[in-house]
Amino acid sequence: MLGSRQIVPVDPLLDGGDVDRVLALCTEFGRYRTYGEHERFEIPEGPGLASRHDSLMNFINFGGLHAAQEAPATLGARTSYFREEYAYGGTMLTPAIEPFLYSTRLVDAAREVHGRPVIEPQIAYANLMVPGQELAVHTDVPEFRGVSRKTVPQWLLVVMHHSQLFDAYRLHIATGVAWFSDLEGGALAHWPAGPTGPVVHHPIRSNTALVLDTDSVFHGVDRVAPVAAEAMPPIRPGCGLSAEGDRWVLRSADDSVLADYDWSELRLSVSWKAFCFATEADRDRWRDHDDDLTLDSILEALRADLSERRGEPVARDEHLGLALIDEYIRFPVIAPG
Repeated sequence: MLGSRQIVPVDPLLDGGDVDRVLALCTEFGRYRTYGEHERFEIPEGPGLASRHDSLMNFINFGGLHAAQEAPATLGARTSYFREEYAYGGTMLTPAIEPFLYSTRLVDAAREVHGRPVIEPQIAYANLMVPGQELAVHTDVPEFRGVSRKTVPQWLLVVMHHSQLFDAYRLHIATGVAWFSDLEGGALAHWPAGPTGPVVHHPIRSNTALVLDTDSVFHGVDRVAPVAAEAMPPIRPGCGLSAEGDRWVLRSADDSVLADYDWSELRLSVSWKAFCFATEADRDRWRDHDDDLTLDSILEALRADLSERRGEPVARDEHLGLALIDEYIRFPVIAPG
């Protein structure tokens, strides 16, 4: 078992005025980039791998929650949702996010998820999805003392957690997935009993949240609305989504208009992440960077464990990254139809 499977609902999440502030922040923020344009690191042991090569290839090979056999370009457009950060590392990038980042209701739920009393809110970011899009099945990107998505490849952090070799260094993160719109589609699909258990589809409702360990619980998002493959706009890296007047406009990298949407057609979620510590001493060890991991020590530990599993030496070469993903990450099996 990777981590906590406790799931805590929060309803209501914010008071009325604070809900309005979050919605205003979303529309006034500016251009939202596709997820793939955010942190991207390459290492010699995994050249050319996408940030989330694990979930991307699982989505392309098996068609996601719909197990749909579509062209890779169409599947790419379906999962190239839009994201921007409102806070990171405990620092607010905009003051409007303060009531959300420091919500006492989310903090109380985080304590319940991990059973750890010392809570440090760290991250808030928005995900925007347009009709026809869905979120590929995945577990979130974890963090460990000394390494994060800002310093090493995301796929490597996911491998580290699934390997369970670095549990002593893991930062226990509680994630609050909050919704600020009402939609028929776009339910949160998750596997609370683990990847071999049944999937649960949680319908979204504005000003509510679920708090859980998304680093350990596989999850994804059902399609926001049924859109045929031929009707999907060509969403590629460089595209952006922004509010222009009373419409949301999807533009290509050269600023050409690809589509436009009414606010009611979009799925907006804002995710909250907090580090949960058993004691203040544990928190201080993280803050002071005592006993941090290094990239070299991580790769050596993984290579050695993989060699033992295979019963033969494994080289630390350009093939190691793919070998680690294939060995340690096991996705839920989704039946066609």
